[in-house]
Amino acid sequence: MRKVIVTGGAGFIGSALVRQLVADTAADIVVIDSLTYAASRATLVPLEATGRVRLIVEDIRNGAAMQQIFAQQQPDHVFHLAAETHVDRSIGDPSSFLTTNVMGTFNLLEAARTYWDGLNGEARDAFRFVHVSTDEVYGSLGEDGYFSERTAYDPSSPYSASKAASDHLAKAWQRTYGLPVVISNCSNNYGPFQFPEKLIPLITLNAMEGKPLPVYGKGDNVRDWLYVEDHARALLLIARKGALGETYVVGGRNERTNLHVVQTICEILDRLLPGANPRCDQITFVNDRPGHDHRYAIDASRLESELGWKAAATFETGLEQTVLWYLNNREWWQPLRKSVYAGERLGLLNKTDS
Repeated sequence: MRKVIVTGGAGFIGSALVRQLVADTAADIVVIDSLTYAASRATLVPLEATGRVRLIVEDIRNGAAMQQIFAQQQPDHVFHLAAETHVDRSIGDPSSFLTTNVMGTFNLLEAARTYWDGLNGEARDAFRFVHVSTDEVYGSLGEDGYFSERTAYDPSSPYSASKAASDHLAKAWQRTYGLPVVISNCSNNYGPFQFPEKLIPLITLNAMEGKPLPVYGKGDNVRDWLYVEDHARALLLIARKGALGETYVVGGRNERTNLHVVQTICEILDRLLPGANPRCDQITFVNDRPGHDHRYAIDASRLESELGWKAAATFETGLEQTVLWYLNNREWWQPLRKSVYAGERLGLLNKTDS
């Protein structure tokens, strides 16, 4: 790789990928990010200090700007991670998810196609567009079975429907125009620098502050947890070795119920930051969110066997590292809790929800 564009590179997974690119490649990295509420300018500052990372503040919904950036920057790899991602927010405001995740992806694919059409020889052959998506496009599993690259799409939320649409666009641009696209669908990510609205940071910070720990329904929904650094390594492999037009699912083989995750965070904090009472006493069961998928689990065999990837973190080691990071980096999350998101319930349809 010579030059790489990472859309959404100031976000949680995007910034982890930028760190991985800085550590494992000699490429220069251009981050395209509109710096929405979930992005963190501060996360990129030490990466920019390397001299290899540049931030362009722009919105992927601006098609003309995307065309201009591709023409000027001339990347040989593109990792598309820019998206609205929080299911609860998609319930209350589906329109922003459609405009960003669907039309924004269309703009990027068209900008990439225009740029790629003008390349020749080795540069044309080396170009890759990695479209990063979610396992939520597959809907909900029963008690058994796993998502794989052959699973039919069955999205349940406005968020997952918008990501499913963007996946289909990326595949169509490969099949119709020959654009060198590879797609990934990952399970739930966790790790440092995650915005506090997501389950693990929300519970960690609420537990530290003595606030209620909201658990949807009975807490028996199951997720397959993937440490964000393992995901970043997978994306680099998919860009380097992935077959064009193909999909690779990425999962950590760490299925846990939401209640188990919350209880484990409480146990870690009780040990690392003892309080007067066990933090599990703060658990509060609340009404489930609409369309809440029961279980996600991924069979990452193809990624493991064909590309040689394997998750390095177990859920136990990764979760403890994550909780420690939030304990030791208050200067990163405290401003967000004060001015952007204080931990309130999202995704409510009416006043009877709680």
